[in-house]
Amino acid sequence: MRDAIRFMRGGKVVELADVGPTETLLDYLRLRERRTGTKEGCNEGDCGACTVALGRLRDGRVVYEPVNACIQLLGQVDGCEVVTVEDLAEDETLHPVQEALARHHGSQCGFCTPGITMSLFALYHEPAASPQRKVVNEHLAGNLCRCTGYRPIVDAAMEVCFGEAEDQYARRCETIAATLSELADGQGIFIGDETSFFAAPASIDALAELYARHPDATLVAGATDVGLWITKQLRDLPKIIWLGRVAALSRVDPVDGGLIIGATASFARVEPHISQLDPDLGAVWSRIGSHQVRASGTVGGNIANGSPIGDTPPMLIALGATLELRQGGSARTLPLEDFFIDYGKQDRKEAEFLTGLFVPTPGPGQIYRAYKISKRFDQDISSVMAAFLLTIENGRVIDARIAFGGMAATPKRARRAEAALGGAVLAEPGTWGRALKAIERDFAPISDMRASSEYRTKVSRSLLAKALVEAAGMPSTRTRVEGQREEAREHHV
Repeated sequence: MRDAIRFMRGGKVVELADVGPTETLLDYLRLRERRTGTKEGCNEGDCGACTVALGRLRDGRVVYEPVNACIQLLGQVDGCEVVTVEDLAEDETLHPVQEALARHHGSQCGFCTPGITMSLFALYHEPAASPQRKVVNEHLAGNLCRCTGYRPIVDAAMEVCFGEAEDQYARRCETIAATLSELADGQGIFIGDETSFFAAPASIDALAELYARHPDATLVAGATDVGLWITKQLRDLPKIIWLGRVAALSRVDPVDGGLIIGATASFARVEPHISQLDPDLGAVWSRIGSHQVRASGTVGGNIANGSPIGDTPPMLIALGATLELRQGGSARTLPLEDFFIDYGKQDRKEAEFLTGLFVPTPGPGQIYRAYKISKRFDQDISSVMAAFLLTIENGRVIDARIAFGGMAATPKRARRAEAALGGAVLAEPGTWGRALKAIERDFAPISDMRASSEYRTKVSRSLLAKALVEAAGMPSTRTRVEGQREEAREHHV
């Protein structure tokens, strides 16, 4: 057990023993290091002004991912290389990304520029990225620029971000990898005392034991939600247990019949695997937050927080996902849909924590659809999230699983609509009417800033009709503006 965190800065290892439980990486950079190039904007992970890059060792190579320093706890960078905008220039020579942004006039007031630079730095070091403007736009979805306009910024990215990386980080990659390997010592961390601490156990058993002693502690995975409790709600969280050092919780394993996802696996790490289960999962996944949020945020955290508007629970409930929970030395499993009891209340006992989930693959004769409705396409909370799994036999619906988010106090199945769909014939829209009417009785949604009750009710009915129309064979080019599926009719319809 260590009483300090260790990370890389500027090629050297930094060791800190005075780390507050809720101290953020942004505050450390600006207040302790006085590296003020990293800006504080919204302080909630939306504008991207605070973006830095974290280098992590994965599969033998260093991977750089953008993160929002404002909602990243300082303790979470243990074992990482922290790269900020001040680190990029070498011997008074601008980094290729910086030089391209300057040449293309990609900055005016400059406040957003450091964060944009760091997002593009991460793209610069992503060898598999496809050289398309769409790819650049996706990487910049979490960076707000109020005055320049994105055209010159994207032009700069297109010029430099899709060749072989030739900066100091590429040249020193072996040295950086060796240092990060040395930092991965497998030890747990405990900084503080029994009344206030930042802790990071290194095994599931150690986590279970520590949480049993401190059931009032706050568990943190990616901090994309807990970070806002700190910066916006100003909550006092004296005991923080970070799950990021428990390697077993970060697994992402394709297995026969589905996918095992550890509780701390980030959205970014899960994305290529979940997309293999069905294209709609990938399409919605890419709209969960920004690259910064998906690099830090976790599927387990999105579930464990129990939000009625979380994007992942409805998608996974429709597939019949199951959870594994651990309390002390005991473990249990339950269907994901049964985990949500009421608003802010989950089926989780004292000192019990989520270890992972199993997501089944749609089987032969099953059609899956998922739709996210929001005011903005990128980085917005859902007004309505819907997912459908239809089992078809001889063109007839013999079973249906329908789940919605944003329609009730919890993610919830549309049981009446499911029952009413039984026997519906895809080729005969007249047989869908009972289900389309029944879905209006499944929910009594509220009105809020995202949507009115009436809007949500109409949208839920329309999305069910859309799923049935597509299942019946209509190409998604006629039903969708974005996220079109393959035009060939699915073989099991």
